[in-house]
Amino acid sequence: MFSSFSMSVFEGLAIALILAVGLVIAVIAVFFVIDRTQTQDAIRRNYPVVGRFRYVFSSLGEFFRQYFFAMDREELPFNRAQRDWVKHAADDGSSTVAFGSTRNLSVPGTPIFTNAAFPPLDNQFASTEPLVIGETARAPYSAKSIFNLSGMSYGAISKPAVQALSKGCAAAGIWMNTGEGGLSPYHLEGGCDIVFQMGTAKYGVRDDEGNLDDAKLRKVAETPQVKMIEIKLAQGAKPGKGGILPAAKISAEIAEIRGLPKGKDGISPNRHAEVDDWNDLLDFITHVREVTGLPTGIKTVMGSEAAFAEFFDTILERGAETAPDFITLDGGEGGTGAAPMPLIDLVGVSIREALPLVSAMRNERGLKERIRIVASGKLVNPGDIAWALCAGADFVTSARGFMFSLGCIQALKCNKNTCPTGITTHDPRFQKGLVPEEKWEKVAAYAKGINKEVETIAHSVGVAEPRLMRRNHVRIVQPQGNSIPLSTLYPS
Repeated sequence: MFSSFSMSVFEGLAIALILAVGLVIAVIAVFFVIDRTQTQDAIRRNYPVVGRFRYVFSSLGEFFRQYFFAMDREELPFNRAQRDWVKHAADDGSSTVAFGSTRNLSVPGTPIFTNAAFPPLDNQFASTEPLVIGETARAPYSAKSIFNLSGMSYGAISKPAVQALSKGCAAAGIWMNTGEGGLSPYHLEGGCDIVFQMGTAKYGVRDDEGNLDDAKLRKVAETPQVKMIEIKLAQGAKPGKGGILPAAKISAEIAEIRGLPKGKDGISPNRHAEVDDWNDLLDFITHVREVTGLPTGIKTVMGSEAAFAEFFDTILERGAETAPDFITLDGGEGGTGAAPMPLIDLVGVSIREALPLVSAMRNERGLKERIRIVASGKLVNPGDIAWALCAGADFVTSARGFMFSLGCIQALKCNKNTCPTGITTHDPRFQKGLVPEEKWEKVAAYAKGINKEVETIAHSVGVAEPRLMRRNHVRIVQPQGNSIPLSTLYPS
């Protein structure tokens, strides 16, 4: 009896195995016929079935490189060392490392901070005081933190990501930029200060034709948490191109917040239709500031020195009261959810070159106290922020740094609604992995960690607090291997 039972089980398994093998062979045969007869792909036509593995390995290559092959300082756009620092800071862990630096200090462009012979003692440190933006506005803003959250719109990032960022920003005492997607309830949930970004499509403050609706703008400005208005002219990842939100990421709620039809890509114009020259821009800034009563600035990217010089000269001709209250200067290395590769790779001057030039032009014309400069563009670690302050920035903002604090693994899927960490997707399957009640603490810890370590650098170079750092406090490595002061490269 036992023998016959064993035999029947064996026979059943054998039949199942034969059927499985047969099914596999049948599937392979079907793919063989499909590949051999199709005419669009030469590899699959010449190497049926086997040729498909080329695309599998190609798509997996970026993940294998990240985890197994890339050295700590090799990977782009952010290497493992940069991401790991953010992770440790977000976990509120130790910022110390052992043995020695893994950074190649001979790479041209590397900043080397100049340590002081007699740095201040612990009882000689000073706290970083709030800095007022827009003193001439009806409601000036006293910004508490040097380091803040850059623009990421609801739509480009998910609801739980916005919720975690809002609460984390409030806990860290930093501002949150809405990005160009309008003001959502989730931006307000955490209670943080808000910078409302008005993109070229004017999402959230537009009429049916896409023009600025003053009544809607005024309503946004009356929201107590909204402290400033940022008019977006351009961003580093795609100068000359408006925002791009794929239809797959536009839910009914996002469409309503933005004032968009559902089911169509959200494509913003490449510039504001009512702004044709610098005078128009100053008129537009003045109008928005008058309607809202809030400090009003612009976000842009440097293309040429001549254009910025003309802008500052126009301000002097018309009077400093017409100037933007702040300029958010983005670098060509800035990030985005979706952009054409030629723009993301090749258009826009790097923040490393643009910031010293623009801040010097501002200072030369006596506008340092009138116009604050906010630096942005791949600035995620303490050394980046300290360099920016030395180069002339009053504030620094980051988007991707805060994405890393939320758990971003640099999967490079931001434009496909398949982000595995739930940050840039509206698919509930992926969003459930991001728990705002847990992640907000990491956001706050990262921001606080940045401010703490920038203070450490400031004390090392001999000043009591970060805003006292100047261009002579940092040297830049040159192609021949030596370093020279930033103040020599870019006199202020």
